[in-house]
Amino acid sequence: MTARGTWRIYLGAAPGVGKTYAMLNEGRRRAERGTDVVIGLVEPHGRPRTAAQIGDLEIVPRRRVRYRDAEFTEMDVDAVLARRPEVALVDELAHTNVPGSRNAKRWQDIEELLAAGIDVISTVNIQHLESLNDVVERITGVRQQETVPDAVVRRAEQIESVDMTPEALRRRLAHGNVYPAESVDTALANYFRTGNLTALRELALLWVADRVDEGLARYREQHGITEPWEARERIVVALSGGPEGDTLIRRAARLAARAGHADLLAVRVVPSDGLSAGSPQAVARQRALMESMGGTFHQVVGDDIAAALLEFARGVNATQLVLGSSRRPGWQALLGPGVGTTVARESGDLDVHIVTHERAGKGRGAARDGGPALSARRRATGWVLAVVGPPALTVLLTQAPHEFGLVTDILFYLALTVGVALAGGLWPAVAAAVLGSLLANWFFTPPFHTLTISDVDNAVALAIFIGVAVAVASVVDLAARRSRQAAQSNAEAETLSMLATSVLRGEQALPALLERIRETFGMTSVALLESGRDGWTVLGSTGPDPCADPDRADAQARVREGEGAGGRGETVLALRGRVLPAADRRVLSAFASRAAAVLEWRRLAEEAGHARRLAEGDRIRTALLAAVSHDLRTPLASIKAGVSGLRQADVSWDPEDEAELLATIEESADQLDALIGNLLDMSRLQTGTVSPLIQPVALEQVVPPALQGLPADRIEVDVPETLPPVAADPGLLERALANVLQNAVRHGAGPVLVSAGALRTGPPPGRVEIRVADRGPGVPEAAKERIFAPFQRLGDTPDGDGVGLGLAVARGFLEAMDGTLEADDTPGGGLTMVFALPVAVPSGAGARAHGGTGGSR
Repeated sequence: MTARGTWRIYLGAAPGVGKTYAMLNEGRRRAERGTDVVIGLVEPHGRPRTAAQIGDLEIVPRRRVRYRDAEFTEMDVDAVLARRPEVALVDELAHTNVPGSRNAKRWQDIEELLAAGIDVISTVNIQHLESLNDVVERITGVRQQETVPDAVVRRAEQIESVDMTPEALRRRLAHGNVYPAESVDTALANYFRTGNLTALRELALLWVADRVDEGLARYREQHGITEPWEARERIVVALSGGPEGDTLIRRAARLAARAGHADLLAVRVVPSDGLSAGSPQAVARQRALMESMGGTFHQVVGDDIAAALLEFARGVNATQLVLGSSRRPGWQALLGPGVGTTVARESGDLDVHIVTHERAGKGRGAARDGGPALSARRRATGWVLAVVGPPALTVLLTQAPHEFGLVTDILFYLALTVGVALAGGLWPAVAAAVLGSLLANWFFTPPFHTLTISDVDNAVALAIFIGVAVAVASVVDLAARRSRQAAQSNAEAETLSMLATSVLRGEQALPALLERIRETFGMTSVALLESGRDGWTVLGSTGPDPCADPDRADAQARVREGEGAGGRGETVLALRGRVLPAADRRVLSAFASRAAAVLEWRRLAEEAGHARRLAEGDRIRTALLAAVSHDLRTPLASIKAGVSGLRQADVSWDPEDEAELLATIEESADQLDALIGNLLDMSRLQTGTVSPLIQPVALEQVVPPALQGLPADRIEVDVPETLPPVAADPGLLERALANVLQNAVRHGAGPVLVSAGALRTGPPPGRVEIRVADRGPGVPEAAKERIFAPFQRLGDTPDGDGVGLGLAVARGFLEAMDGTLEADDTPGGGLTMVFALPVAVPSGAGARAHGGTGGSR
């Protein structure tokens, strides 16, 4: 089996930083060492220094592809595979191949080369990464039409950043080393502004830094390294679901800002013994607050909170850990160190910040039900005190310099028993009472050193002591249980309140509901399953390794019953992580009911959408039938009459009349052709099959063809040649402009003015406007949007003239090219149609012309 080739990518922040130069330089270096290197495809873009770097490197001839009566070239994948070099240089990773090529995208071509065992060196700009597409658009005002999935780039073994300061890149641009002289001013004033380049540079460096972090994490995992490496500041804030969480998050965010854009993570440890503590509303609020601060929210399951926090912090290579001051009352320190103290003691090289807050020392808040009233630690402490405490007290009393009476001794034992009851509950207190009574009888009740009691009063005192001790222990244990039950009821009430609130707000997102179930019950994963003929189908899931079969789940709840043969199957919630106690299943049933409502809402929404589509289709079909029966009848009748007249053998036509009839036939045929073309275009827009091929287009390429067939004396053109090219499909843009011009000429009075200009300031930047102004009657303000709907004839369009599709098709084409088409008033009267298109940035494959699309005729 052929070993897969290795992949190296040069990543740049913007065109012109030197990616292609670096790729060629690396190729030449390897060739000089004796490596077999070929150029699969390189784009010098007319840059002399880049072209000179090719030198004597072998170039595999490109494959020629014909598309739309034009010829283009692409990388010949078959030729490179047949040549089988050791290394292939392939430029412009995000490039979209011409339709008819072997693969749709160039990165797919590269995957074939890698699979064949050929090492590949390639290039890509940060703006072409799919995850950053919208971010780059907000920065530069230009949306990149050619993107590559981040996962594809991350598969490369090496990613090297080609960096250059914004000032240096702008100097290169000004010297003509990047674009031709006529494009320099436009590029410097738009895409290549210093702020834009600085932001793009930061994006590129951060993306590469994240890639370095991934490699570091893999190395640490492979070598079993758990101690933090302070290669980058990572701050973890520990949350409990209590009200102090907001304070901790803001404090941690300030620490992250002072550390220089450190990573910020929040973690909440959920115990595995029942419905998790903390308010669901507080947890949701804190999650949103953390995300608004640029951090991430995580949840882990663990009974030892301190150990779970440290394990998580070391797992993410954190450098600082932020915790809140303990909410426990001061006296509880006698029962053992708190979470903060334990974390600080065992943190090692991890810096720990203990942040005070208004809830410090005022009680822990909600406890949990679903088990013993007291924690395992408190029960263990109680048993230790019950076994060790009475003998130790006996030694103190026997060694005391002053001899107390029996009543006083018994009171000492009673106080000890009450302390054991407070610490460990009922049974440790009973054991302490029995052991204390035996020791008091042996050492302090005559006759001494026997279990015999000679005085009735002493026997009564010991009996009362045991009774009081057991009663106090029972009261303490009962109070703990009632407190726990109240906390459980409060947690359930808050959870149910949260569910009711989400219903009132209309929240219908299934993933959010499943994630809330997972967080509420401290599960590792939650899945919504539906039964069918072929087994269970996962309708939605959250968490790692979701359950695919309810029989393998740790807990489940029925969402809805099956509907029998041919209907929907049974639907259940399958939870994995731990077995739920009976008390928690009541709340789980409420979540199951909510899931059933979400599924029903989704089904109704799908049916409503289907009904809307059917209604829209019926409306369009009805309008189309009306158009065919009315608007197409006139040209057909004219053609029929003209042809019938010319075919009459008993009529002799003079040349002028014959020419007039032929002109009428031709005009009617053209009208039919335009109507049918608009109907087909509208059909393509309705079905979503319009796929524009975006490229830089100069307006002088599309305006003259759009004017063909229109009376020259009715058109005035004012389009400066200095305007930058726009990012558009030339065929679709020409069709849209032609439709609007025909409408303006047909229904306007006087000449129609076609003008254009660049929007250099104001939102959105980097766009070009084309304005088509007529002097017709205009359109009322309230109807300006309605004229773009199919089969509408309003304002300046008389009834019976066309099917009303021209403007709808034009706007559909513009929106498909990330442009807009709006109606405005012409000063002095009339209607102005305003086209707005993004300025083209001649970078990467976007600078190569591929011709039009199916919109051209």
